[in-house]
Amino acid sequence: MIELPPHLPFQSIFSLYILSIINLLITKQHHIPSLSLSTSSTPMLMQVNCSNCHAPLQLPPAANSICCVLCQAITLIADPRSLPLPLPSSSYQQQPLPSPYNHAPPGPPPQAHGRKRAVICGVSYKNTQYELNGCINDANCMKFLLVNRFMFPESSIIMLTEEETDPYKRPTKRNIRMALRWLVQGCQPGDSLVFHYSGHGSQQKDDNGDEVDGYDETLCPLDFESQGMIIDDEINATIVRPLPCGVKLHAIIDACHSGTVLDLPYLCKMDRKGRYVWEDHRPRSGMWKGTNGGEVISFSGCADDQTSADTSVMS
Repeated sequence: MIELPPHLPFQSIFSLYILSIINLLITKQHHIPSLSLSTSSTPMLMQVNCSNCHAPLQLPPAANSICCVLCQAITLIADPRSLPLPLPSSSYQQQPLPSPYNHAPPGPPPQAHGRKRAVICGVSYKNTQYELNGCINDANCMKFLLVNRFMFPESSIIMLTEEETDPYKRPTKRNIRMALRWLVQGCQPGDSLVFHYSGHGSQQKDDNGDEVDGYDETLCPLDFESQGMIIDDEINATIVRPLPCGVKLHAIIDACHSGTVLDLPYLCKMDRKGRYVWEDHRPRSGMWKGTNGGEVISFSGCADDQTSADTSVMS
């Protein structure tokens, strides 16, 4: 049970859902289903071809099927545990069966506990035509959860909202960029990082050919009309690709068009009945969009082609 402060009356359904499952995510290794989940880690060795168009696809850990984003065909993968066992022999030493779980980087495992850092961003666009009601409350709830449940030191959390009096802690494009650089700077094995964003998201034409649908996903800072949006390519280069082995980042993005806003190489889509399918989103150019050995799990409020909205139904 997660207890929230009584003075926070307004909260979106998505944020309530995230607050209820992040209890497992921060401290455990389980992959918890969500509306949209992207993961990134070291490159996997298990590779298959699409059963329809034969495009090369790479299989994420624990997946038994994968959807080709080019032709939408679903390729089923045989469970290694269902393969027939070899005949016993006195001179034969049984080798472990291939498994999508065999993707751990070489060397000893990282320490169980390390430093904790978080960047929490809530943008309400107050007194504009884009005003949102619940974003600052989402940010306050996330800080409350990290500090009181997961023992994040308050000094290790950067809050970017319009309620902040410090001009460097308002959610402008420059301040969000600086905060994201701070989040990953000097990270070491065992560190736990969190990036939470609640605000507007959008799309713009992809200009480097790394998007399957032809559009980059974006976050809209407070001053996006004058300074522009932050595109997924920059987010990926700033907080995903630099992550070394043993560092884990959880991103919770409550915004429109946020399905692949971290540009991770794999996407897991799940419906309301728990059925899910993995998609290979690696750029066809061969560019690697994953980490430098770390692990990233991103929860998104909706798919790239969907929009989100405020709600008071559970307040």
